[in-house]
Amino acid sequence: MAKTVRFHEYGDPEVLVVEDLPVGEPGPGEVLVRIEAIGLNRAEALYRRGHYIERPRAFPARIGAEAAGVIESVGPDVTGLEAGQAVSVIPSFSMNDYAVYAERAVVPAFAVLARPEGLDAVTGAAVWMPYLTAYGALAQVGGMRPGDAVVITAASSSVGLAAIQIANRMGAVPIATTRTGAKADALREAGAAEVIATDEEPLADRVLDLTGGKGARFAFDAVAGPGVTDLARAVASDGTLFLYGALSGQPTPYPGFDLGMPALNMRTFLVHETTRSRRRLREAEAFVVSGLRSGAFAPRIDRTFALDDIAEAHRYLERGDQIGKIVATVPEPRA
Repeated sequence: MAKTVRFHEYGDPEVLVVEDLPVGEPGPGEVLVRIEAIGLNRAEALYRRGHYIERPRAFPARIGAEAAGVIESVGPDVTGLEAGQAVSVIPSFSMNDYAVYAERAVVPAFAVLARPEGLDAVTGAAVWMPYLTAYGALAQVGGMRPGDAVVITAASSSVGLAAIQIANRMGAVPIATTRTGAKADALREAGAAEVIATDEEPLADRVLDLTGGKGARFAFDAVAGPGVTDLARAVASDGTLFLYGALSGQPTPYPGFDLGMPALNMRTFLVHETTRSRRRLREAEAFVVSGLRSGAFAPRIDRTFALDDIAEAHRYLERGDQIGKIVATVPEPRA
């Protein structure tokens, strides 16, 4: 038996309950991981509310896609992984099939990466979703180059901070946005070349000023909704507006013709574009690990919660006050 988080209906964080459930043994292509830390993501809050791009097939539903721990056993046909190995579990599966809010979890071997030496479990649970999302969109799909300006919305999120660090490492120019100036100093300390407080100054005008009227080559947006119209005005004519989140919760227009920009390149991006491609994942893993080793990448942990306090962790997640990643820690389970 292992403590496992489930929800029996859609709703506020209080629907998350910790229950003792059997774990089972790993089957072909699977591993059993003793979970030490869990990375919380906005996608899971949306999933809990029934607003994510996929919904639970049935209740009660399990939850969670990112974690770190130690392999306890491996199933048949698994190579390159072994019991006792410190690993991270990356988001590359449906939460209808696997989930990691638990003391122990069976997960697919393709979703497991060896944890670099010296990387603790909390950091190991905080690194992959942010850095794979930002690198996958900006580098692998967008082809970001030195000198490119990139506007990063919700920049104090874990993905936003990762995007700032990746842009700097690749020689690009990260322009961070935040609603008010309260987080401006923290974003500059995190490496933002410029910070725009969107409640206090016009986003598009400021970006155009910073780029000599050309606009940014990329906008990397977690908010979506009506604000994309103004954000699109900040993108260069040959640039790309990436939508990787929908924090606004509102419908998102396509602003091209309204702005006289029918050639605007606006596309969504999901981390699965990287994590479900063996080639892209290998490339991204090498890039991220080298950045961790050099010190160029340093995931910021905003706050940790105990697994038993998962509902409170989700309440904090949804308030949006954090700078960096929220992590739930898991004590070693009972025998």
